[in-house]
Amino acid sequence: MTAEEESRYLSAASPLLEAVATVLADTGLRPDECHRLRWEEISWANGRNGNLLVTRGKTAAARRVLPMAPRVRRVLESRWIASGRPSQGWIWCAPTKTGHIDHSSLKKQHNKAIKLSGVRPFVLYSLRHTFLTRLGESGCDAWTLARVAGHSSATISSRYVHPSEDAVLAAMSRLGGHNSGHSANRALSPNSASRSETPVELNGWVVSAAGLEPATHALKGHCSTN
Repeated sequence: MTAEEESRYLSAASPLLEAVATVLADTGLRPDECHRLRWEEISWANGRNGNLLVTRGKTAAARRVLPMAPRVRRVLESRWIASGRPSQGWIWCAPTKTGHIDHSSLKKQHNKAIKLSGVRPFVLYSLRHTFLTRLGESGCDAWTLARVAGHSSATISSRYVHPSEDAVLAAMSRLGGHNSGHSANRALSPNSASRSETPVELNGWVVSAAGLEPATHALKGHCSTN
């Protein structure tokens, strides 16, 4: 989902759907994880905007602490204040067997928002994939992304990580040439290949097709290859 589609969808959503969808889009939570959030799992003081604790989920790795983005903080804090600042209980209370919203709770509201906004049809789970894709595009590595997503391995998360050419070049430059086996003083010009047949002495080294060799090893104008 593009940022423009997200904006249109949220604008067309009901207040409850807008709140839930915003949390999904800015945390990458699975819908089930979001539905089961409780007030005692929210911390307003930790981190820049507070954080939330996911206590159960699809895998053992699902248990994790996530920092709240500004939008998530605003949504949850507004709901908390409107609910009388509770210290415990379901965040998304609903008249269901579990006492909280579930997949069927938002189905009609979701379909209506799609129709009104004119965005391409999608399921709420897609907001999780949108968040993880954006996180991967931001330069996040697969191991960090796995922790945020609650994935059991970085292999699963790697599908969201697609480094750009600039990101790869930046990573290589941070190595400082340590793995290249070359130094700045030994670098050859782009046209050096055309002159490689003729040995040239440079600061005590002979440069030839065989590479760099001490000048004392050069015999009859050619480098030793032993």
